[in-house]
Amino acid sequence: MDDELIVKDSNGARLADGDNVTPIKDLPVKGTSVTLKRGTLVKNIRLTDNDELVECNVEKVRGLVLKTCFLKKA
Repeated sequence: MDDELIVKDSNGARLADGDNVTPIKDLPVKGTSVTLKRGTLVKNIRLTDNDELVECNVEKVRGLVLKTCFLKKA
Protein backbone atom coordinates (compact mmCIF):
# COMPACT_ATOMS: atom_id res chain seq x y z
CA MET A 1 0.00 0.00 0.00
CA ASP A 2 3.01 2.33 0.21
CA ASP A 3 2.98 2.77 -3.57
CA GLU A 4 -0.59 4.14 -3.54
CA LEU A 5 -0.81 7.49 -5.31
CA ILE A 6 -2.20 10.28 -3.11
CA VAL A 7 -3.52 13.24 -5.09
CA LYS A 8 -4.34 16.48 -3.25
CA ASP A 9 -5.86 19.77 -4.38
CA SER A 10 -4.53 23.25 -3.62
CA ASN A 11 -6.09 23.15 -0.13
CA GLY A 12 -4.73 19.70 0.74
CA ALA A 13 -8.01 17.78 0.29
CA ARG A 14 -7.63 14.31 -1.21
CA LEU A 15 -8.97 13.83 -4.73
CA ALA A 16 -10.34 10.59 -6.18
CA ASP A 17 -11.66 9.43 -9.55
CA GLY A 18 -15.07 10.95 -10.23
CA ASP A 19 -14.67 13.97 -7.92
CA ASN A 20 -15.81 17.44 -8.96
CA VAL A 21 -13.33 20.34 -8.79
CA THR A 22 -13.20 24.06 -9.58
CA PRO A 23 -10.23 26.15 -10.77
CA ILE A 24 -8.96 28.74 -8.27
CA LYS A 25 -7.91 31.15 -11.06
CA ASP A 26 -8.61 31.72 -14.76
CA LEU A 27 -6.65 29.15 -16.79
CA PRO A 28 -5.94 29.69 -20.51
CA VAL A 29 -6.10 26.38 -22.41
CA LYS A 30 -3.08 25.87 -24.65
CA GLY A 31 -3.86 25.29 -28.32
CA THR A 32 -7.32 26.88 -28.11
CA SER A 33 -8.86 30.29 -27.61
CA VAL A 34 -10.77 28.99 -24.57
CA THR A 35 -10.10 30.24 -21.03
CA LEU A 36 -11.32 28.05 -18.17
CA LYS A 37 -12.84 30.62 -15.81
CA ARG A 38 -12.32 30.63 -12.04
CA GLY A 39 -15.11 28.76 -10.27
CA THR A 40 -16.19 26.70 -13.30
CA LEU A 41 -17.40 23.28 -12.14
CA VAL A 42 -15.29 20.49 -13.64
CA LYS A 43 -17.13 17.20 -13.16
CA ASN A 44 -15.89 13.62 -13.01
CA ILE A 45 -12.10 14.00 -12.99
CA ARG A 46 -9.78 11.05 -13.68
CA LEU A 47 -6.50 10.60 -11.84
CA THR A 48 -3.30 10.05 -13.83
CA ASP A 49 0.01 8.35 -13.00
CA ASN A 50 1.30 11.77 -11.91
CA ASP A 51 0.07 13.08 -8.56
CA GLU A 52 0.18 16.67 -9.86
CA LEU A 53 -2.11 16.13 -12.89
CA VAL A 54 -5.75 15.13 -13.45
CA GLU A 55 -7.66 14.52 -16.67
CA CYS A 56 -11.12 15.94 -17.31
CA ASN A 57 -13.61 17.11 -19.88
CA VAL A 58 -15.14 20.57 -19.84
CA GLU A 59 -17.85 22.06 -22.01
CA LYS A 60 -15.69 23.09 -24.97
CA VAL A 61 -12.52 21.01 -24.45
CA ARG A 62 -12.23 17.21 -24.26
CA GLY A 63 -9.26 15.34 -22.78
CA LEU A 64 -8.00 18.33 -20.80
CA VAL A 65 -5.15 17.78 -18.30
CA LEU A 66 -5.06 20.17 -15.34
CA LYS A 67 -2.49 20.73 -12.58
CA THR A 68 -3.85 20.02 -9.11
CA CYS A 69 -2.20 23.16 -7.68
CA PHE A 70 -4.83 25.24 -9.54
CA LEU A 71 -7.84 23.18 -8.39
CA LYS A 72 -9.98 22.89 -5.29
CA LYS A 73 -12.46 20.17 -4.48
CA ALA A 74 -16.07 21.20 -5.10
